[in-house]
Amino acid sequence: MRFVGVDPATTTGFVALDEVGNVLVEEDLRGTGKTVPGGISEEQLANLGHSLYNHLHPDDVAVMENAAPGTQRGITTGMIHGVLRYMIHRRKIKPVFLMPNTVKKYVGVTGWIIEAGKKRRLEGSEKKAHVAAGVFEHFGYSHKSDNVTDAYIMAKIAEAVYRVQNGGNLDLYTPYQREVIWSIVSPAAKPPKKPKNTNKPETNKRLGKPAAADSHTYFKEQQFLF
Repeated sequence: MRFVGVDPATTTGFVALDEVGNVLVEEDLRGTGKTVPGGISEEQLANLGHSLYNHLHPDDVAVMENAAPGTQRGITTGMIHGVLRYMIHRRKIKPVFLMPNTVKKYVGVTGWIIEAGKKRRLEGSEKKAHVAAGVFEHFGYSHKSDNVTDAYIMAKIAEAVYRVQNGGNLDLYTPYQREVIWSIVSPAAKPPKKPKNTNKPETNKRLGKPAAADSHTYFKEQQFLF
C-alpha cells in the first residue's frame, strides 16, 4: 500500500509515499509527442494518461486535485482531468478529489496575507512560494517542482485520512488539518472538538507539523480558490 498525490496539469505532479510516510516516488509526468501551442495534443494527452497509469498501483490510497472553477484554458484542463481520472478508474482506485484551496489549507496557506493591517491576496509565484514554505515548515519536505510539491501535500492528506479512518488520533494534527481530514472522513458532520480539560499534559509534537502546530496563522474568511 502507498499514499499517492496527483496534481493534474500538462506537467502532472506525482508523489507516492510508503506506509510510514517515506517518499518512494516524486516526479513530474509530461506526455511526449507533437506539441500544441498553449495546450496539449492528443498524442501528449494519451502518453500522459498512460504514464500515470504505469505509476499507479491497484492498492494505492490516492488524493487528486480538482480543477478550480473559472480556471484558464478550461478545455485543456478538462481534457487532462478526464483522462487522468479514467486512468485512476482503470487501476480500480477510488481517490479523494479535493479543491485546490483545500489542498493549500492543509499546510496553512489561505491565499491571503496581512500587510500593514490590510489583507492582500497572494498571486502567482508569491503564492507558490508560500505553499513551498508551508510544506517545508510542516513536513521538512521541498522539491524544485511546484507540481510535485502540491502532489506531496495530497499524498500526506491521503496518509492522514487513512490513519484516522483506521483508529488514528485526529488530535495529532493542526486545527486546519483536522478540518480537511474530517471533511473527507465525515463530510456531513462537524469535526469533533478537542477536550478542554485533561489530566495528561499536551505535547506539541504532531503528525501534521514537527512543532508548535497551533501557532500557524489561518484566516477562516478566505474566499479565494487557487
